[in-house]
Amino acid sequence: MTALPGGAPRFTTARAVTVAVILAALCAALGILALGLGAVPTPARSVLAALLGGGDDLTRQLVLDLRVPRVAVALLCGAMFAASGTVMQGVIRNPLASPDLVGVGAGAGLAATVFLLAWPAAPPGGLPWAALAGAWGGFGLVLLLAQERGGRLHPVRLALVGVAVAAALGAAQQLVLVRAPDGLGSALTFLTGTVYGADSLRAVRLLPWALVLLPAAWALHRTLDILNLGEDLATSLGTRVNPARLLALGVGVALAGAAVTGAGILGFVGLLAPHVARLLVGARHARALPVSMLLGAALVLAADTLGRTLLPPLEVPAGLLTTLVGAPYFLYLLRKTP
Repeated sequence: MTALPGGAPRFTTARAVTVAVILAALCAALGILALGLGAVPTPARSVLAALLGGGDDLTRQLVLDLRVPRVAVALLCGAMFAASGTVMQGVIRNPLASPDLVGVGAGAGLAATVFLLAWPAAPPGGLPWAALAGAWGGFGLVLLLAQERGGRLHPVRLALVGVAVAAALGAAQQLVLVRAPDGLGSALTFLTGTVYGADSLRAVRLLPWALVLLPAAWALHRTLDILNLGEDLATSLGTRVNPARLLALGVGVALAGAAVTGAGILGFVGLLAPHVARLLVGARHARALPVSMLLGAALVLAADTLGRTLLPPLEVPAGLLTTLVGAPYFLYLLRKTP
């Protein structure tokens, strides 16, 4: 990092590339570590042999059929949650923004709870889609209530309405849980966020969303930079502010909703990763978005790996660990934000 004449830091493309390469290597190292850890520890040499098609049948089944999909889902979901948070913070121009701020997490949680209560015998594959529908429903409600006359969408109003709607949906979810019969353990697990039980089907189902939405988020980097300048300046530069906001928010919600279908509700990933990315490579979204994605992927994979090695054979949901890290950081941001 070099410095401007006034002493302010200047983040360069070379620095962003270096950080991205380091984070990619970290993700790869965490992936190899995660493939070897669990109820049945596997040496790194055996893991690499299984990945290359060698080793015994039991090791190949353990690594390729059980652990590789779980690692893939953790990486994809972490990257999507982080990208969603980066996009939303850019659109709302609020450093405390995250997918939960626009009703995505609360809507997904309520929909998942109601789905499990109404259809207890439904196949497990239906739960993620119910959560995805709830995520879009929560966002749609926030969008409807936040629009001003003439269809204008003010960032501050959007944030305030999002907090209120998320609180209301969260209260409704708690009411459902209190009045529900036994057997909602899977709903509670989903609400805490976990990659437990991820298989190749879930990974394959999640991959197309990631392949479409992650590049779409990066393609919006210029729009996000312009929106950060403020509505008046963005309009003077020829940007149609409301359509641009709606498009970016739609991509952000789609990213978070798809990630919810893979790992449940992972708290604070969409808040923490974008902040750390801006500290490392600056605020320009062309650099911050890829770094944020890699940070989110590493954070979720590390939380999942730690969660299944802390108290074997029991597993601590990854969402609990990300919350333990993210909540103190959120309080720190509240103290630092004027």
